[in-house]
Amino acid sequence: MTTEAENGRSLQPGASQMAIAVVIPCYKVAGHVIDVIANIGPEVQFIYCVDDACPQGSGDLIERECRDRRVSVLRHSSNLGVGGAVMTGYRRAIDDNAKIIVKIDGDGQMDPRLLPRFVAPILSGIADYTKGNRFWDLSQLRQMPLLRRVGNLGLSFLAKASAGYWDVFDPTNGYTAIHADVAARLPLASISKRYFFETDMLFRLNTLRAVVVDIPMDAKYDDEVSNLKIGPVIGEFLWKHLRNMFKRIVYNYFLRDLSIASLELLAAVGLLGFGGIFGLYNWWLAASGGQAAPVGTIMIATVSVVSGLQFMLAFLGYDIASVPRRPLHPMLRDFGLIEKTME
Repeated sequence: MTTEAENGRSLQPGASQMAIAVVIPCYKVAGHVIDVIANIGPEVQFIYCVDDACPQGSGDLIERECRDRRVSVLRHSSNLGVGGAVMTGYRRAIDDNAKIIVKIDGDGQMDPRLLPRFVAPILSGIADYTKGNRFWDLSQLRQMPLLRRVGNLGLSFLAKASAGYWDVFDPTNGYTAIHADVAARLPLASISKRYFFETDMLFRLNTLRAVVVDIPMDAKYDDEVSNLKIGPVIGEFLWKHLRNMFKRIVYNYFLRDLSIASLELLAAVGLLGFGGIFGLYNWWLAASGGQAAPVGTIMIATVSVVSGLQFMLAFLGYDIASVPRRPLHPMLRDFGLIEKTME
């Protein structure tokens, strides 16, 4: 097939100081991936299609039918999940000196023509990572199945708490872009390799203090079938969110820094824990003895719990206000120039 790249309207790989790479995880996407590639514009220099042990032979299909010279097929001998496929693409893009890496699914749900929207905030230096938000235009939400709407609302709140990006939404949205200098500093081997990948990425980005920006996009659902089964992953997602929230708080408030919010959190946990245990214990004693608890005992438990809640709200206010605002990649670039100059 004839592509824009073959017509000479795209940059040759390596010709741009800000080369853009697209990573497409390929697993059961044989019916859509060729069209997805065909709609990727000439602003992109590299396209990495990662055949994640696809039972439909997506990699073979792409090599057989796609004539776009920007395309490289990367293969996994076993299925690693969407996160594993994206990390493979990230590593290859970094090795090829791409500067911005965009991830687009191969199932046709993400319009490649929106790519400039995701790249622009990174090019202009106001973001390190951009991600889609299908909830921006409320009139478009009718296209999203009800179960997905409810699930995304719940997951969005959990992701805000675990990742620390209180100003972003739709955490499971897989349409993303990242500056390669930031991607190179992520612990790629530690990022979740399956369906928790997108929210785990946000948690890892927060540990670097990277700036994340939401990009409005419409929800699009046609005949694609999701490989995610909600029931089996609810418990896994909840556990991983709680784990990441605990790790983030320890990193940001006790290892990297010690602020007034750190003391507020300690006071909140201590007072809530004491008030809850003290109140329940004395309620049990009073109930067992068939008599009312003393007023003083009730007041001690009540004041402890109320004070703990106030400290917790103060901590949450500080945490929400401390969302990263200063982009990371310009500093990484400046540090790199300084190091080269010193050499």
